[in-house]
Amino acid sequence: MAELLNGPDATSTRPYLIRALYEWCTDNGLTPYVAVLVDESVQVPREFVKNNEIVLNISFDATSSLQLGNDFIEFKARFAGVAREIIVPVGRVLAIYARENGQGMAFPSPPPVVSAGPALDSPAPSEPGVPNLRAPSPVALEGKVISLGADASKTVEDADPPTEPPKSPAGSRPALKRVK
Repeated sequence: MAELLNGPDATSTRPYLIRALYEWCTDNGLTPYVAVLVDESVQVPREFVKNNEIVLNISFDATSSLQLGNDFIEFKARFAGVAREIIVPVGRVLAIYARENGQGMAFPSPPPVVSAGPALDSPAPSEPGVPNLRAPSPVALEGKVISLGADASKTVEDADPPTEPPKSPAGSRPALKRVK
């Protein structure tokens, strides 16, 4: 039985967990957000990408034609009044959480992919005519930690680094918080 679950044909649990947490958010009147690690496989407005990441509101009110598939999250949304088609490979989703209380789930970062094109935030090649084959460095991603904490007032995008470990007030529920 264990061979069937761990075999080469077993699918990732990530898309199923994303759909479950999306449904939980909508059932409870909360706004589902996804944090995405952006690379060339992610189709999002690049002007809103910071540090190779973007946070997207995937609520019913913010999107149209939302499809939470096993391989891709696809929808149409407006950014600064301009309609855009968004395509996110499920493997690039770092977290899904409720905006109002930060509850959700973080996923492991996908491994960097080496490509023939420059990384999103990489400098120009050192020599003219030499392609930049550098993928986003794991060291650059290493300092970005998503943890559960009590402060749900900030989103993954704008969380400040803590000076000491966060302390949960008695009786409060944990919230997803990004520590940079």
